[in-house]
Parts: sequence; C-alpha cells; structure tokens
Amino acid sequence: MAKKAELKETPEIIAEEVVETTPETTEATEVVETPEVAEVTAETTENTKEETTEEPKEEKFTKSGKKSKKHLEEVKEEENRQARKLETKAAEELGEKKGPKPVTRPKIERRSKKYQEMAKLVEKDKLYTLAEAIELATKTCPTKFDSTLELHARLGVDPRQADQNIRSTVSLPNGNGKTIRVAVFAPLDIAKAAKAAGADIADDEDFLKTLDKGEINFDVLISTPQYMPKLGKYARLLGPKGLMPNPKAGTVTADVEKAVKEAKAGKIEYRVDKQSIVHVGLGKVSFGTDKLVENTTTFLDSLKSQKPASIKGQYIKSLVITTTMGPSIKIENIYN
Repeated sequence: MAKKAELKETPEIIAEEVVETTPETTEATEVVETPEVAEVTAETTENTKEETTEEPKEEKFTKSGKKSKKHLEEVKEEENRQARKLETKAAEELGEKKGPKPVTRPKIERRSKKYQEMAKLVEKDKLYTLAEAIELATKTCPTKFDSTLELHARLGVDPRQADQNIRSTVSLPNGNGKTIRVAVFAPLDIAKAAKAAGADIADDEDFLKTLDKGEINFDVLISTPQYMPKLGKYARLLGPKGLMPNPKAGTVTADVEKAVKEAKAGKIEYRVDKQSIVHVGLGKVSFGTDKLVENTTTFLDSLKSQKPASIKGQYIKSLVITTTMGPSIKIENIYN
C-alpha cells in the first residue's frame, strides 16, 4: 500500500517540476532585439523592396544580324506559324474541321463586265477556222485602244533538249503594227550605210558609252561579227531584255543594211518558253481580218518548218488566238 501511495504522488511532483521550469525556458528562448539589429533588419527589408520594385532592363538589339529586332520578330512569327501548322495537322488527324471551306468565285465572275459580255459570244469547246477565229477575236476585243492580235501555240517539244529548243524569225507581210527602234553597232562606214537604210541609232565606239550609263533607247540591236566581242561585258544588261545580238535571230550579220530593212518592215523573233509554248503578236486589230489572216498563215508556215527531226508525235498540239485583254478562241489544228 505504501508503494501505491508513492506512485500516486510522483505525477504531481513531475507536474510541479514542469510548471516551474517552463517560464525559465521561455525566457531563455526569447531573443532580445538591440537597436543595431533592428537597423540592420530595416536596411535589408528596404533593399529587398528596392530590388523587387526595380524596372526590367531593356533588351539591346543590333542593327542587323541574328540579334537584330527584325530577325527576332521573324523568328517569333515563324515559331507561331509552325505551332499553328501543328495544330491544324493534329485537328486533321482527329477528323476535326477547322472551319467552313472558303467560297471562291468562278474565274469568269472575277473579270470585268465588258469581258463577260464578250466571252458569251465565244463557244468554249468549239474549234474555229482561222478566218472565223480572227474575225471573232476582232469583235470580242474589250479595249478602247488598238489591241494586238496574239497567237499562243502549245508544242510537243522538250525545250531542255538542244535540238528541240525552237527559236527563229519571220518577216510578216503586213508588219506587226509597232514602230521598232533599230540600233546598229558596227564600223563607221557600215554604220553610215545602216543609218541611210533606216536605223535609228548607228555608232561605233560612242555607242558603248550609252551602254555604260545603262541607257537603252532601242528595240533591236544589230551588230557585225567582228564587233561582238566588244559587247561581251554588256551581256548582263542586254541578255535579260532579249536585246543581245544573236546569229539565230539574224541580228549578227555582215549584211547590216538588209537586217535593218527587215527589222523595220516587221520581222519578229519567236522562241519556245519553258512550258513548251510560243507566244507571238501578229498585228493590230485595226489591220482587218484579211491582213491578220495573211500574217498568221505566214507565221504558222514558219513554225511548221522548224519541226525537229527527233519528234515522232504531234508537233503542234493546240492553237489559241486572243486579243489584248480579250477572251481566248481555239483554232482548228490543221497542221497536224
């Protein structure tokens, strides 16, 4: 019994000891703030506030290169474009439609009212004779000025092959209706004869000074073979404009007078483009049907004579006649 009484008394003793010790421990744990410590803490808080309130630094761009503003904007636009592309691709894989299909008007509705009226006179699937097509083309001309009659011939050739790269000239019996300015680069005695034959410009070395300035006041340039090396450095100026003299075009010749007369009379050059099509102007609408038929027949005869021997199939696949800004008219392909 004495032991049980001792055990009952022990919790009370322990509790008293805990109560006595807790105030001391709490006092020991309390931190005494001195004035110096308070000042330091205030400074640190102010510094942190200043750091947080500081404005972001402006990005520095270079005038050009990868760090330029323009380049960075282009990179962002490209990233956005690629992201949109991936979104649409994912939507297509899931079978989702991004939006309604855009409605595009037919090509005829996008033309002018006058063109639409003239196009009604032409039957799309009908093949007209040459005379009928030219007569109809003059009637369906929508322009107020004197339009040019154009012929477009699709050929069954491969322009990448040297023997199938069609290029030639033809003298139209009634001319092409254009005033052609002819320039001649030749020795002085030949240049004087060319001037008398009707050349607009005929000079010797003085002609090169105008080319040095980049001035081009002519439509056809004719030269003699011995003077062609002097024109070599101007190939980049004359070549893209189709003005570089060429033996195939008849503009490199010893008989300069004859070349000038032919150019003034309406001699035209034609060649096949990358799509195997020949485009050529055959005169003005004001010529009348008879003269235009004569010019067109002369051109088609010349084109037929240029048929390469390596072609076994169709040489002239299709022929279309039109006027400037007018509807196209299909012609019977009598040359096949």
